[in-house]
Amino acid sequence: MTDPDSVPPAAPGEGQAVAGLAARRLALELVQAVLVRRRPLDDAFEVAAPALAEARDRAFARALAATVLRRLGQLDALIADTLDRPLPRKAVAVRDVLRLGLAQLLFLGTPPHAAVSTSVDLVEAIGHGTFGGLVNAVLRRMGREGPARLAGQDAARLDTPEWLWDSWCDAYGEERTRAIAAAHLAEASLDLTLGPAADPADWARRLEAEILPTGSLRRPAGGSVARLPGFDDGVWWVQDAAAALPARLLANALGEAMAGATVADLCAAPGGKTAQLAAAGARVTAVDRSARRLERVTANLERLGLSAEAVTADAAAWSPSDGAPFDAVLLDAPCSATGTIRRHPDIPHLKTSEDVAKLSDLQARLLDNAVRLVRPGGTIVWCVCSLQPEEGAAQIDRLIAAGAPVERLPVTAAEIGGLAEAITPSGEVRTLPAMAADWGRTVAAPGGIDGFHIARLRRGAQP
Repeated sequence: MTDPDSVPPAAPGEGQAVAGLAARRLALELVQAVLVRRRPLDDAFEVAAPALAEARDRAFARALAATVLRRLGQLDALIADTLDRPLPRKAVAVRDVLRLGLAQLLFLGTPPHAAVSTSVDLVEAIGHGTFGGLVNAVLRRMGREGPARLAGQDAARLDTPEWLWDSWCDAYGEERTRAIAAAHLAEASLDLTLGPAADPADWARRLEAEILPTGSLRRPAGGSVARLPGFDDGVWWVQDAAAALPARLLANALGEAMAGATVADLCAAPGGKTAQLAAAGARVTAVDRSARRLERVTANLERLGLSAEAVTADAAAWSPSDGAPFDAVLLDAPCSATGTIRRHPDIPHLKTSEDVAKLSDLQARLLDNAVRLVRPGGTIVWCVCSLQPEEGAAQIDRLIAAGAPVERLPVTAAEIGGLAEAITPSGEVRTLPAMAADWGRTVAAPGGIDGFHIARLRRGAQP
């Protein structure tokens, strides 16, 4: 099972030796899907990738497109410095070809002759053959000068859109913002959550993974997830270490009462947290407005040998038909997902500050309904995979200031693997991508953790 905030990236450079024009053409299509048509990279890949028969070609195409999106500011600065004059408007696709070529030369380790020749072939294939000489000249020059030019760039600043940079500086200060942006330049590791019957030490050995302080397993990303030991048997599912915390914090609050507890998982798809709750023995009702996404939740639960009631509904207005309150509610609210840029480098090119404002309104309605759904004395765990304060602590402050019958149940550092720097003064959790930098070191997996805000609440007796 995968979470949208934890889909493992293709291994950079995988299949370079055999990837040819078709793979690069797919990469071009993916980049344009994101930058021109504003489609999520994973959605575009799911639709377009089957056109390539070889898995390694598909992996290379996705890795190349993801690298362009991750390093777009740097690539565009190099192109601007190299061209004598801007490309004409009709040749906007030529810029994308240059981006792809530079990404191969400077970040993916593609042999220079292959990066240059396939880029020239690609620009001809898309009907801009008159620019073949320019593409050849720019890439050959960057093959010589590129590494030195890269060393002089402010990569963290160039690759972060201004609205995100300013918002993070306001929230966390410039030093932390730089650390966040630097963390986004590296591919994220592959984190796995084990089912309750799995022995962590045994599966860490089989998967060549490290057991993290939170209990997740971490290994380097790359290759086919479905071919890893234990996938077919439903032993584990893919889930970032931060994404696994909310359900664990809920279970900690309920203790032994978790077994048999009624829990509503609002906005449940794709189901990583649903699986955790069901594996802990809860009777879970998974609510999501997308029937298609809920079908995937159910299918993944079946692979894992778990079950939950699936309900297609708007979680901001839904209530159970029998009106019975739940012992607990977990709300993983829709958000800008800016805490998952390590895994989804398309996010900075798809989201805007206006999106954050709209999502904040939705989050408030969802949170209000979560309070209505839980019984007096019951537990609510709220989370978002966003770095934006409007989508995090501000939502909890608003809820309490409005007189909602809830109080904070503070989280301790021991509950989140000793990551004390992620505990806020109010006892909430605020993880940042640059935290946990040494997690995964023993297996040479990248450190870091997705950016989450998590709050744990208890409902009082009075409505």
